[in-house]
Amino acid sequence: MSIIKTKDGTEIFYKDWGTGTPVVFSHGWPLTADAWEDQMMFLAEHGFRTIAHDRRGHGRSSQPWGGNHMDQYAEDLAELFEKLDLKGATMIGHSTGGGEVARYIGRHGTKRVAKAVLVGAVPPLMLKTAANPGGLPIDVFDGIRKGVAADRSQFFKDLTTPFFGANRAGSKVTQGMRDSFWMQGMMGGLKNMYDCIKAFSETDFTEDLKKFDVPTLLIHGDDDQIVPIGAAAQRSVQLIKGATLKVYKGGDHGLAATHKDQLNGDLLAFVKA
Repeated sequence: MSIIKTKDGTEIFYKDWGTGTPVVFSHGWPLTADAWEDQMMFLAEHGFRTIAHDRRGHGRSSQPWGGNHMDQYAEDLAELFEKLDLKGATMIGHSTGGGEVARYIGRHGTKRVAKAVLVGAVPPLMLKTAANPGGLPIDVFDGIRKGVAADRSQFFKDLTTPFFGANRAGSKVTQGMRDSFWMQGMMGGLKNMYDCIKAFSETDFTEDLKKFDVPTLLIHGDDDQIVPIGAAAQRSVQLIKGATLKVYKGGDHGLAATHKDQLNGDLLAFVKA
């Protein structure tokens, strides 16, 4: 397996497919790099080098007790960039991974980055606050914590319904999609999964988004039941200078699986432009 060891001794697993200009993927919670396999293979077949890592505590990476927060996630990603000496990369982040991309750019700038894509991403802030009245109340995230602590296996199985929009008329979600989500979620550590809920829900990325100075594409489903578009992409596009928002009509949160062909085409067009 391909592994880097971070400064604090955490082992980060990554996939590195193809050759050419690098495209670096950051996955959502509670998933792994496998969530991006369809996009990685597609872009690698079209002449790009595709790289995706398992966030610390997730998948095949180490499960440290500490460091399960956005600042550290961004630092781990920065170490991956440096050790692989990636330059001119397109960064693509889904959900929590979109926050990771934003925090990376907020802390490290874009000297190694040419473009960015946020897909169903959590920025600028998921939590409802006085300054963010369109966010979700803390009770929602307390409920997620309760479910994960009580029986995370069943919680992840149940979560696949709103994640993939399986509760909508005409849904074409397969059992395989659900099983893959569950399997990826169960590969991570319980403490890491639990801590990451606070990281993706309470981290404010507003100032990070203001530091974006590369072409940026936001993709979001208008029926996303996990990260509602109103408090997410529709606000982020106003904070990122020159950003473009592409809305998938009827789109759910699991676009990489449910809208694979559409997403692949949009990503290829953007990275080639």
